[in-house]
Amino acid sequence: MKHYCKTRSIFPWFQVLFLTLWLVFPVRAATSPLKIVVSSPGPRNISYLPVDLIPRIGADREEGAQVVLLPVGGGSIAVQELISRNADFVVVGMPAQLSARAAGSDIVAIAAVDNAPLFVLMVREDLKGKIKTIADLRGKVVGVNTGTVSSKTTSQQLLELMLTTHKVPVKSVRIVAAGQSWDEQASLLRSGAVDAIMGDEPFASRLQAEKKAFFLANLGDPERAPKFPGAQFLHAALATRGEIIAHDPAKVEIMVKILRRSLRWIARHTPAELVDKLDIREPAERSALLSCLRKYKKLYNPDGQFLRRQLQETESFFRAASPGDPVALGLRIESMVDDQWVGTRQ
Repeated sequence: MKHYCKTRSIFPWFQVLFLTLWLVFPVRAATSPLKIVVSSPGPRNISYLPVDLIPRIGADREEGAQVVLLPVGGGSIAVQELISRNADFVVVGMPAQLSARAAGSDIVAIAAVDNAPLFVLMVREDLKGKIKTIADLRGKVVGVNTGTVSSKTTSQQLLELMLTTHKVPVKSVRIVAAGQSWDEQASLLRSGAVDAIMGDEPFASRLQAEKKAFFLANLGDPERAPKFPGAQFLHAALATRGEIIAHDPAKVEIMVKILRRSLRWIARHTPAELVDKLDIREPAERSALLSCLRKYKKLYNPDGQFLRRQLQETESFFRAASPGDPVALGLRIESMVDDQWVGTRQ
């Protein structure tokens, strides 16, 4: 009888425990963070710092998501990660996106990240006096951001356009992959494997400060910016696959909100606070990045909104960089931009 009473007194507790577990675990599963994979060139490339910043400030957690970063050596590789479904979103140069779109990729731009392209054509320091102009690059080896067979990176398109603008045949220059990080670009210049690189900030400024390279052209410096069609093109932009927009628009909306949180954080904080938040401690890297952020004060788009003028400039640039390609020449940038989450202004 005592045994029977004990069993009856304990049994309701098991019922309560079972019911509690049954109720709690489904709720946890439903509220678990949405995993979002974002690929972009880098790491710590100045044009893509808003992406690097996302997990540092919890912009993803604020939207109930977890952003997983997938850094790569060039915009075309990032696009390939998107198309092959290894990534849900990319932040890459708009010209690279146009190149992928012209090749048949299902890529759609959904938000702007940068206000200005920051590319630097830098040359090995020991070649100063031998290479004074872009025309002097004939017969030289020039590195560009790593591309793919199906599409060209923005830096390669830019290099080729600058060469043809200065009447230098593209085939007279050997173009090689240089990656899109400090380690890759610095290693190639230091080893002498390349004579020049169409490179990125803050790596270019750091190499110049260390007297490893000098600037032949700098898109961010009005005095050293070369003249070519579409010179003020939109560089970094957030993009995804058209199928994700069609089948999971809520995911797209969340990602845009996350990016806008990052952009707004940058707009409200100093360069030093940004570098601190990224936990950049190596003195040379920190100094170069701080210098660039202070120099290019209006680099980042404050809210992700597209600028009509920028889009037109980008289309002009892409067409000028794609001579003889009927598909590229016929591609309209509006056909691959969906601004329903950020809008477009003049």
